Amino acid sequence: MSGRGRGLGIAALVVGLLGLVLAVGTFVHMRSAYGASTMSGGSMTPTYKEGDRIIWEHVDGGEVRRGDVVMFRAPQSYGVEGLLMKRVIGVGGDRVACCTTVGSQERVTVNGKPVEEPYVYREDPDGVHRPYDVKVPRGRLFLLGDYRANSQDSRFHLDDQGGTVSVDAVQGRVTDDRTVPALLAGALLLGGVLVLTGIGLGIGALAVRRRKVAQVPPAPWPVQPV
Repeated sequence: MSGRGRGLGIAALVVGLLGLVLAVGTFVHMRSAYGASTMSGGSMTPTYKEGDRIIWEHVDGGEVRRGDVVMFRAPQSYGVEGLLMKRVIGVGGDRVACCTTVGSQERVTVNGKPVEEPYVYREDPDGVHRPYDVKVPRGRLFLLGDYRANSQDSRFHLDDQGGTVSVDAVQGRVTDDRTVPALLAGALLLGGVLVLTGIGLGIGALAVRRRKVAQVPPAPWPVQPV
């Protein structure tokens, strides 16, 4: 192979392998660190509306805190399969109750203190006039939707450990910060471009080799003595 063809071949190998490593590594990391879902109901209105694309980061259930929005596997008592999205109102050891009146507004209380909930739909933290007073067991979470009048959540399963959900059921925490996912998507795209570039360089190297072979004149026929 000529010097030019050899150089193209080496470049193709280096660029292609670099792109492959980048693309595969980024894809594996994205799958292990993040998940994506489409909001299929209105229980988290107005924070998240039906049809919204949701990005969530994989976290251990023990890491979530009050106010976090989590994706979790529904217990059997919910009668549904797959992942649900709700907001964490109480963690292990908390006492969650509804509702107390502060001024002219009703409030959910956690450990006896009214909770500010600017995210609830129509400023209605109750929704269904279904009082509850739950001591959250250790290792479990009390979860509510932001649209309290339209959410199947802990309030409707009080007979099963106060309606709480195990932290082990949590699959991830919803994030509105798209910076890291966007950077990962960019790295994945770059890896793909490098792979394609490597393939292009490889084709170029092969073309140079074939052209060089075609330019070599055939060996003369031997002259037979008379």
